[in-house]
Amino acid sequence: MRASTPRSSRTAASALRRLRYDHPDVCVLDLMLPELDGWKLIETIRDEGIGTPILVVSARGSEHDRVHALELGADDYLVKPVSMKELVARVKATLRRGLSSTERRDGDPIEVDELRVDPAHVQAYVNGQSADLTPTEFRVLYALALQRGRVVSRDELLQRIWGRRQGHRDRTVDVCIKRLRDKIDRGDTEHSFIHTRFGVGYIFEPVARETAAEAAS
Repeated sequence: MRASTPRSSRTAASALRRLRYDHPDVCVLDLMLPELDGWKLIETIRDEGIGTPILVVSARGSEHDRVHALELGADDYLVKPVSMKELVARVKATLRRGLSSTERRDGDPIEVDELRVDPAHVQAYVNGQSADLTPTEFRVLYALALQRGRVVSRDELLQRIWGRRQGHRDRTVDVCIKRLRDKIDRGDTEHSFIHTRFGVGYIFEPVARETAAEAAS
């Protein structure tokens, strides 16, 4: 749906058509859809390179359900029953971080070895090739890159990007970082860029793969 003119779709096929051709600002998705379940729809959306932020609202509240949706490419997850006030707040937060690639942001590109983080295009490039980041993934990467060499806590990232504090067993940040690593810390790159500081958070710092392998051995 678009922020100014929200529209609903009753089937996954209809929702996919709107996402392909109407370019909505944000998609609020229930997992239990006729014909095609919400997980498959998320997977299809991301496989097609559609970067529209996805907010899942579902009665399915297990950790497995939440993590699986995030791993497939959802940006946030709310468990029913949910108040309209919280839903509106989450949608607004999603919209704030879901700028389209046609909108420019302030700030110069950050270039580190084979990685280019480009705010003007809300995208990252590895060896000149687009990493196909979603807007949320880009914001997380950009936040880390701006703090190069400093450990950024999970709670800090969650507040800065998602606009909320970390709750019990909230793995939103960890799952987003995993997706980022899959896209930019590729096997054919000379460096890995995002590293875990266990019990604290994450740090952006290019490390040659040979050095990382030696440290791990």
